[in-house]
Amino acid sequence: MKTYLVTGGAGFIGSNFIQYMFKKYDDIKIINLDKLTYAGNLENLRDIENNSNYKFIQADICDKEKVENIFKKYDIDYIINFAAESHVDRSIKEPEIFVKTNILGTVTLLNAAKKAWQENNSFKQGKKYLQVSTDEVYGSLGSDGFFTENTPLNPHSPYSASKASADLLVKAYYDTYKMPINITRCSNNYGSYQFPEKLIPLIINNCLNKNQLPVYGDGLNIRDWLYVEDHCKAIDMVIKNGRLGEVYNIGGHNEKTNIYIVKTIIDYINKNIYNDVNESLIKYVEDRKGHDRRYGIDPNKIKSELGWYPETKFEDGIKMTIKWYIENKEWMDNVTSGEYQNYYKKMYGAI
Repeated sequence: MKTYLVTGGAGFIGSNFIQYMFKKYDDIKIINLDKLTYAGNLENLRDIENNSNYKFIQADICDKEKVENIFKKYDIDYIINFAAESHVDRSIKEPEIFVKTNILGTVTLLNAAKKAWQENNSFKQGKKYLQVSTDEVYGSLGSDGFFTENTPLNPHSPYSASKASADLLVKAYYDTYKMPINITRCSNNYGSYQFPEKLIPLIINNCLNKNQLPVYGDGLNIRDWLYVEDHCKAIDMVIKNGRLGEVYNIGGHNEKTNIYIVKTIIDYINKNIYNDVNESLIKYVEDRKGHDRRYGIDPNKIKSELGWYPETKFEDGIKMTIKWYIENKEWMDNVTSGEYQNYYKKMYGAI
C-alpha cells in the first residue's frame, strides 16, 4: 500500500485530489497535512473523514519538527505539495506571507524528504516529490503563442515570484542530490470547493446574493481554464509515470476573457435561478497591479508522454460548477462568513 503525503489537502485542488484518489484506488493511504488557514476547510473532505486509510494532521509545512515527525512515523512514498498561499491580490498586500509559506515551506518539505529517503548518497526506489505549481511563473503572453516547459520563468507578482522560486529549489534538489522530483504547472482551475476569492466562485456567490460583480480593468485579461478533476487526473499520472526531474504543463485548451466568464455565469443564473440577475451588476474596478494580460498553456508534453488530455469541455464544466455552488449554498455561506467578509470589503470596498 502506497502512502501519500498531501500538503494543503483541505484546500480547493488538494481536497479534490484526495477525493479523486480515493474514488480511483482502494489500496492507498493518504496523510493530509494542512495548516487550515482561511482557505482550508475540512468540510471539503467530510465524505472520506472516516476512511481508515485517511489521516488528517493540522500543521504548518514550515514547522520543521512536525514535518520530520511525520516522516519518522510513516513510510511516505509520495509527497504532493499543494500547500501554498495562492491569491495574487493578497500577495500584493502581504508578500512576506507568500515568501514564508511558498519558499520556506517547500524547502522544509524537501529537506524532510531528503533526510528520510536518502541512503548512502542515493534515494530509495519508488519515492517521489511532486511540486504543484502554476503557469503564472512564466509571466504574460501576447496575443498568440503558448507557454511550454522551456519558456523562461518571468513572474510578475509576489505570488508567482514565490512559486517560481520554489520551483527552482525543487529543480536544484534534483540537479544537486538527484532527488526524485516532478514539477507540474497548471492553468487556472475551476470546480467545486474553491474559496470565493477566486473569480468563478466569487461571481457565482455575488450573483446568488445579487451583489455587484467586480471586474478588473477592461475585463479582457485571458486565462486558460482547467476543470479541477482533469488536473487531479494529470497529477496522478505524473506521480506514477512522469520522468524524474521533468516539468509538465497542464492546460485545459479553454482560453476565455474574464468578462466572458462573468457574463456566462450571469446568463446561467438569469435563465435558471433569478431573472433579475443581469449585466447591470457588473462593476469595473481599478486594475490589479502588474496584471498579466494572457496565459495559455501548451500541454503537448504530458499528452505525448503520459496520454493525458483535458476531458471536460468548459461549456460542461462551468455548468457543473455553478450547479454545485447552488446546491451547496450552505458550504458557501460557511466559508464566506467572518474573515472572508472583512477581506472582501478590504479588497473591493463595500460592493
